[in-house]
Amino acid sequence: MALLKGSNSVSGGAASFSEEQEALVLQSWAIMKKDSANIGLRFFLKIFEVAPSATQLFPFLRNSDVPLDKNPRLKTHAMSVLVMVTVRDTTLERLGATHLKDGVGVAQFEVARFALLETIKEAVPADMWSPAMKGAWGEAFDQMVDAIKQEMKPIACY
Repeated sequence: MALLKGSNSVSGGAASFSEEQEALVLQSWAIMKKDSANIGLRFFLKIFEVAPSATQLFPFLRNSDVPLDKNPRLKTHAMSVLVMVTVRDTTLERLGATHLKDGVGVAQFEVARFALLETIKEAVPADMWSPAMKGAWGEAFDQMVDAIKQEMKPIACY
């Protein structure tokens, strides 16, 4: 899981992601990974539905005439983001720097969290989605975002 174990754990290993939560995320990911490109794209389309101005946070979408659902760079980016929530030991320095440079803030992360949970709810079988699974995915996302935010802090110059 992203930032749930390993050297990049949030707060020096203080993350609170249970084995049950990890199992729920892995179980649902096993189903979703077969269609991760489309699910990732739906995730970003949901973000832009909730917050249309978010497209301006993506340099490759600014001034683009390509419809969002047809944009090849968005499809590639969307899949990599969805996969990132589910992998171990992600490199966060680059992500933090990129998000800081592009002006991503707390409100954007909140929209992304909502969009991710709604997308997963729609992507897994109805009998699989539960409050526990929602909590597990929410925790995975929150830990990833907390680690990204740690890397977004500007470095003080002395």
